[in-house]
Amino acid sequence: MNPEQRDKDCIFCKIIAGEIPTELLYQDEDVVVFRDINPLTPVHLLVVTKKHIPSLADMSEEDTPLIGKMIRAVKQVAREQGIAEKGYRVTINSGADAGQIVPHLHMHLMGGRHLDWKH
Repeated sequence: MNPEQRDKDCIFCKIIAGEIPTELLYQDEDVVVFRDINPLTPVHLLVVTKKHIPSLADMSEEDTPLIGKMIRAVKQVAREQGIAEKGYRVTINSGADAGQIVPHLHMHLMGGRHLDWKH
């Protein structure tokens, strides 16, 4: 990760930099995927941009292709986790009122059971 693309206080930036160990289920030049530490479903993964962008609302025009790369990672990991055929949910929370806890652009990939609108 380019040092100018990271926030030294961000937990996701620390994970991406290897300062906080975790198992990466997917990694390319722009995106990483790892398990949520507080899963709401049997499969609950975080799809995170390597570039520190605080939220969807903070994306620039040049960042737009990152969303497509995140979705490509979702499709691959959903297949690998065995949830692609039955279905899964992909969510982006943008800002505190939407429930975004970590201010770093990420998607939640959830599946492994029937999902209602509570989670």
